[in-house]
Amino acid sequence: MTRRWPDLVVLELLTGVDDHESLSAAARTAGVAQPNASRMIKQLERQVGTPLLERKTTGATLTPHGRVLAHWARRLLVDATRLLEVAESLSTERAAELTVSASMTVAEHLMPRWLGLLREEHPDVGLHLHVRNSAVVFDEVSRGACEVGFVESPTVPPGLHSTTVAVDRLVVTVPPTHPWSRRRTPLSVAELAATPLVVREPGSGTRTTLDLALQEYERAAPLLELGSSAAVRTSVLAGAGPAVMSSLAIADQLRSGELRPVEVEGLNLGRRLRAVWRPPRQLTGPAGELVLLARRDARPSRAGRR
Repeated sequence: MTRRWPDLVVLELLTGVDDHESLSAAARTAGVAQPNASRMIKQLERQVGTPLLERKTTGATLTPHGRVLAHWARRLLVDATRLLEVAESLSTERAAELTVSASMTVAEHLMPRWLGLLREEHPDVGLHLHVRNSAVVFDEVSRGACEVGFVESPTVPPGLHSTTVAVDRLVVTVPPTHPWSRRRTPLSVAELAATPLVVREPGSGTRTTLDLALQEYERAAPLLELGSSAAVRTSVLAGAGPAVMSSLAIADQLRSGELRPVEVEGLNLGRRLRAVWRPPRQLTGPAGELVLLARRDARPSRAGRR
């Protein structure tokens, strides 16, 4: 039997639909014409033998099978991006290179600005960003695969140095149609623990924070385990079930009312976002500059939360 490998561009389209809930937006992001994008998705559906998109007049969303495939597509695209970065580094000489590994929430919502600030101050530095979950970030930092990592995890492995660069909090969230959105009393921690949730995969900082917060309670099995905050957000918006998500990832939906926060009595889901690196203690060069810029940039938001 001959194995047919899917084209990486169609996998990029698939994850783009997951992120933007629109095939046309996914096509623009991938640099593909809309008719070609539609044709490529249909070809992939024929190849795997199942519908992957639910096409609507207002856009497109992934089917349950499509979400599963998008989860694995993200992992493959991360490795493919790394391959291209390595290939570029073989042929390009720069005055300095900085490789950063960041957990997904930090990478999506904070890292673009931080890297932009560093680029303004050091335009000659070549920047490479790896988007991982926190467990993989720790591994890459420990192995020396990157100079500095940024994580959401509440704990840091022995042997690594760290500093807080920003703060965040997790929010229990549901769509307006969910019964929890109409509660007049806070949810108990035990109720939350006993409810099947849409969650991130093991190893993510968000998942680790939640697991530690609920470790003393009997837990229900997850409703869905997904590989990105965008996938979790899309599933909650579609009515799959409640989730506990970073306030950074759902700020727009909370402001618009598409999602509702649910108060949980006695549960503290605040967390620190950290930069981590290998010894020595003093982080220097572009990596040290990036950490300083991140801390300075986050100060107003920390003060505003007090």
